[in-house]
Amino acid sequence: MVAIIKTSSSLRRPFHYNENKVEQGAAELLSTANYPSQNAEQSADLRLKYLMKLAQLNSRTAVNAVHISLNFAPGEVFENKKLQLISKKYMKGIGFENQRYLVYKHNDAGHPHLHIVTTNIELDGKRIPLHNIGKLKSEPTRKALENLFGLVPAESQKQGLFIAKPVSISRLDYGKSETKRAIGNVLQHVLKSYKFTTLPELNAVLKGYRIVADRGTEESRIFKNRGLVYRVLDGEENKIGVPIKASSFHFRATLNAIESKFESNKVERKKHINSIRSAIDLAVLKMSKSSLDEVIKSMEKQGIVTVKRENNEGRLYGVTFVDHRTKCVYNGSALGKKYSANGLLDRLGLTQKNDTVTPAAYIKCTSQTHESPTDLRPILPVMDKETRSSNSSLRAMLETVITPEETYSYLPFEWRKKKRKKRKTQTK
Repeated sequence: MVAIIKTSSSLRRPFHYNENKVEQGAAELLSTANYPSQNAEQSADLRLKYLMKLAQLNSRTAVNAVHISLNFAPGEVFENKKLQLISKKYMKGIGFENQRYLVYKHNDAGHPHLHIVTTNIELDGKRIPLHNIGKLKSEPTRKALENLFGLVPAESQKQGLFIAKPVSISRLDYGKSETKRAIGNVLQHVLKSYKFTTLPELNAVLKGYRIVADRGTEESRIFKNRGLVYRVLDGEENKIGVPIKASSFHFRATLNAIESKFESNKVERKKHINSIRSAIDLAVLKMSKSSLDEVIKSMEKQGIVTVKRENNEGRLYGVTFVDHRTKCVYNGSALGKKYSANGLLDRLGLTQKNDTVTPAAYIKCTSQTHESPTDLRPILPVMDKETRSSNSSLRAMLETVITPEETYSYLPFEWRKKKRKKRKTQTK
C-alpha cells in the first residue's frame, strides 16, 4: 500500500474534488467518521459545513486541510467493509482517529485507491502537528497494515504495473462538461507521467483510455492553424461525443505544449531502452512458434502494451510499445529494425496475408517499382549455393524478365556472367 499525504490551506478544494467524482459516478462515499449527525451521509453541504466549523476553531493556523490517498496494488480488490477498516486503522496510526474525516473509494484509475479528507484542527482548537508526519507516523503505520492485512508492500508496488483503465463510456452523457471531466482526468496523468516523442506515440497511450488527440485532416482549418481537440472512442475506435478543444483545459494540453516535451522525453526514455528490448526479446524467444497476437498478450502481463497500426486492408505496417513499467513509449522502428512490425514477423517466422510471391514475380515487380537491389534479399538468400548454380531453368526465366544490365546488378553472385579480361598487347 502506498500512502500519500498532501496538506493545504483550503478544505474546499479536496472536498469538492472528491464530491465531484461521486457525482460523476467515478467514486463513492465509504464513511463519514466522527460526524455528529447521520444526515451528513445524505448531504454534501452538511459534510463540508462540519469540517469548515472545525477548521475555524484555530484561525492562526494557515495549513488546516489534509488530503490522503491510500493506493493498493493492481489486483487487490477488497470489500467496502475491509476498506473502511483499513482506513480507520490508518487514521488511528497517524493520530487522527478522533478527527472528523471522509473516506472515498475511487474507481477511475487502473489501481484501487481511497481518498481521505480531514482537518488537523481538533475540537479544543489545538492543531495536530504535520511536520514529518509521513516519515514519523505514516510509514510505520503503512508497514504495520501491510503485515496485518497481507497487502502488497509499497516498495514492490512502486515497481509494479499501473495499466491504463479506459474511460467508461456508460458514465458519459456525451455532454461537454461530462466529456471534458473524463478526458481531463486522464490527460493530467498521461501528460505528466509518460515519455512520448510524437503525437502518434501519445495517442498510443491515450488509446488505452479510449481517448484520442485529433488534429483533423490536413485540409481542415484546425490542422492548418495547429489546433488540437480530444475525442472519446467507442469499443470499435470510432470517435463519439463532443470534441473538446485542447486550449479549454486549465493545464497545458495544446499541440505546442505537447511538442515542447518531445526533446526532453527523448533523452529520458533512453535510460530504459535496453529494458524494453530485453523484455521483447524474451517474449519472442519463449513464444517463437506462436502468433504475434499471442506474443503481444504475453508482453501485456509484463506491463508492455503493443499498439498495432494497420491500413484499410488490415495489413500491419507498424507497432508502438507502451511500457507501463517505466512510463515510456517507443515506436517499434525506434528500438531497432528487428523490433519493427516486419522485424517481429520475421523473427516469429510469420508472413502477412497476400504476401507470398514467386521469385520471378517478385523480381519483375522490383525491377519496375523499386530502386534498391536489397529488395530482393527476402527471397534470394534462402536458396543455397548448390541450388543457385544448378537451377539453370530458373536462371533462364530470370534473364527473360531483366535486361542484361539489371541481371548483373540484381542476380546473386554465382549467377553473374564473368567478364573476360582483355589481354594487354605489348608494344615493342
